Amino acid sequence: MLLGAVTSAGFADEGMWLYSDPPRALLKERYGFDATPEWLEHLQKSSVRFNSGGSGEFISEDGLILSNHHVGADTLQKVSTKKNDYLKKGFYAATLAEEIKAPDLELNVLMSIEDVTARVNAAVTAGASDEESFKARRAVMATIEKESKDKTGERSDVVTLYQGGRYHLYRFKRYTDVRVVFAPEQQIAFYGGDPDNFEYPRFDLDVCFFRAYEDGKPVKIQHYLKWSQAGTRDGDLVFVSGHPGRTDRLLTMVELEYLRDVAMPRGLQRLYRMEVNLNSYSGRSQENARRAKDDFFGVQNSRKARKGGLAGLLDPELFGKKAMEEKTLREKIGAREDLKDTLAAYDRIAAAQKVIAENARPHNLLEGGSAFNSELFHIARTLLRAAEERPKPDGERLREFNEAGRESLELGLFSDKPIYPDLEELQLTDSLTYLAEEMGAALPLVQKVLAGKSPDARAAELIKGTKVNDVIFRKKLYEGGRTAVDAATNDPMIALAKSVDAEARALRKIMEAQGEAKQQSHAKIAKARFALEGTGSYPDATFTLRLAFGTVKGFEEGGKQIPGHTTFAGLYERAAEHENREPFDLPQIWTDSKAKIDLGTPFNFVSTADIIGGNSGSPVVDRKGEFVGIIFDGNIQSLVLDFAFSDVQARAVSVDSRGIVEALKKVYRADGLVSELNTGKRAE
Repeated sequence: MLLGAVTSAGFADEGMWLYSDPPRALLKERYGFDATPEWLEHLQKSSVRFNSGGSGEFISEDGLILSNHHVGADTLQKVSTKKNDYLKKGFYAATLAEEIKAPDLELNVLMSIEDVTARVNAAVTAGASDEESFKARRAVMATIEKESKDKTGERSDVVTLYQGGRYHLYRFKRYTDVRVVFAPEQQIAFYGGDPDNFEYPRFDLDVCFFRAYEDGKPVKIQHYLKWSQAGTRDGDLVFVSGHPGRTDRLLTMVELEYLRDVAMPRGLQRLYRMEVNLNSYSGRSQENARRAKDDFFGVQNSRKARKGGLAGLLDPELFGKKAMEEKTLREKIGAREDLKDTLAAYDRIAAAQKVIAENARPHNLLEGGSAFNSELFHIARTLLRAAEERPKPDGERLREFNEAGRESLELGLFSDKPIYPDLEELQLTDSLTYLAEEMGAALPLVQKVLAGKSPDARAAELIKGTKVNDVIFRKKLYEGGRTAVDAATNDPMIALAKSVDAEARALRKIMEAQGEAKQQSHAKIAKARFALEGTGSYPDATFTLRLAFGTVKGFEEGGKQIPGHTTFAGLYERAAEHENREPFDLPQIWTDSKAKIDLGTPFNFVSTADIIGGNSGSPVVDRKGEFVGIIFDGNIQSLVLDFAFSDVQARAVSVDSRGIVEALKKVYRADGLVSELNTGKRAE
């Protein structure tokens, strides 16, 4: 089924394209559409990245932003209390004064792109070791970022593309005063719950509205998307502008085999464990369920997504096709005298992957933090490492402590978001148990971590004894540097972070060196591919802005034709089919509003656009660049898109612009918000 679907780029709507290298010729040839520089710039600067994970878009000149409810859930959870559970019950601010400030949300808008490949590669000298090469590359990237930040004032990130084949400098406008405007009840935003997740047909109002502020006032935006009144029809060409998180389509077979046989099964086991733990905690009380809800959703979502991705890697046809693609490319490389040396890159990747496999388990536990599933631990480690890294020259620091990213680091570190000690203790107990199970309770490092106590007793001691949950205490340690942190080693969480830091850093050093070896090798393969096939291709996703396109189109499943659109009538039929029982129950306001709603209004729709995790919240626009929908999911058949594209059944799932307005008007009576969508400006 899948491999019949993986057609060549000449026939499939494949690609997560760079805005610096858009598929203009392809769109012109296939659809007669001219993606002009002006059209592209407007869409680019209307698109928003949520650094909490996800995408969004400006939809009014007064800084109104739309994303998914599940992207906004992190913020909704943080601003909620036991009395006001906005994640569950929803929220609407009819006035600016009622809008709720997010405690630590950063939004980015891509302003410019610069190719810095030559400068980055020039810093790595021939004959240098992998460790030396990594340090040189890290140093020059930090220098480029700081120079750009100092010159422009914008967030500046050097992004690695084509696994090291290209390096681009992305400059972003940052917004850190962001306020919640509207969110529906989670039950309608995630209607059908886990059973319907990644399924289609869907009936979800997965939307959340925010507003960006500067100097205490809503920002005035030049580039925002006009709201479409017409929406979409079957066969329409649509575009998606968002931030896909990660794909692995350019990996070698050795790397894919490691993912299939080791990394993904191990990750799934960990997710299953976390899911059981959070489910048990949530079942003890309504307040527990509220506190854990966002984490629980994230774990369930990740578990289902990874399970689908692993199923793709276990498909002999898919894996066989990937193997054939690599074999063909290697044969083409070997046939070219000027490219033959590139073949050694595959062996070098295999050797590096072997070292990675040997160190992955302890690295994931210690440096990756799966042994310490606690926000308080990660705050403590950030404080510890900041004290050690900040005195160093910028280019020698761990990358997360580079000067160009300091503001973003501090925004998260000094957040006053709620941290729940009982949930922290539960998750830390489980992860300490996991550490002992994975490495053996008799291992000296494990004994050092547990300090002669059981995992539950040790977790209780750490959570109850630490002061890092106090923002004032954090600022004191951060500003005081090494002296202040050394003086705070009687804090048990700081002491724990310090006790494992040497081992964690050593493992990170190994992984970074092997990553450099792979990166250099992939760069050689990419150069050979460019020589053979030209540069008109797209790189793997990197949580940076990309353009995708496709058509609104249903699909066939189980001998049945699945339509491209669903309607509000289908929502009420779905609820009746399940006798309005959880998770197919409707919020009372939806039951009460049924008679007012035009039940024929399109609600959700699917398209062939190429998306992946991170695209959640991305705008879907038509040829005019008008907003016609918002991505919120893919169907179950799309979960293999991490590794190979398919458009026979794989679909991107969106909320229709017409459905959003119908719900706001008829269910929530959010007339002010509807007016702003229709006019592009807030009513005074």
